[in-house]
Amino acid sequence: MRKINLLVILLIIMFTACKKDSDKSCPTVTITAPDSEVAALQAYLDDNSITATKDPRGFFYVIHAAGDKKPGVCDDVTINYAGKLTDGTQFDAANNVTFYLGRLIIGWQEGLPLIGTGGSITLYIPPSLGYGSADNGPIPANSNLIFDIELNGVN
Repeated sequence: MRKINLLVILLIIMFTACKKDSDKSCPTVTITAPDSEVAALQAYLDDNSITATKDPRGFFYVIHAAGDKKPGVCDDVTINYAGKLTDGTQFDAANNVTFYLGRLIIGWQEGLPLIGTGGSITLYIPPSLGYGSADNGPIPANSNLIFDIELNGVN
């Protein structure tokens, strides 16, 4: 009887210890941008003659290349990107960096899975799907954000 109990305990430990990425949580996004933010972002796009697709969650996007393997929110993604404000001020850029998608802003969590490896996209993200009502380094509170992203890999 002791051998069976020990075997059961060892099996439980073995299966729980082998969980992939057990330190990562996979968020489920349920947030949509308020109509006022979507309208302001739409006005920016219209004023600048930008034709972009509206996502039901409130961000806009332009797919430049579709790519292959699409990431999920629980994947690591390797990307090149540049982020700027609607006045053209670039606040960040990097090449060949890897991030866990589930820890990034909601606009990226929902926007990056629209393309696959080798793809590229421009995301237009309202504040509630970006950094919200708090300043974040060079990004002022309540900022609409623009990201040009190339997806190099999905891990």
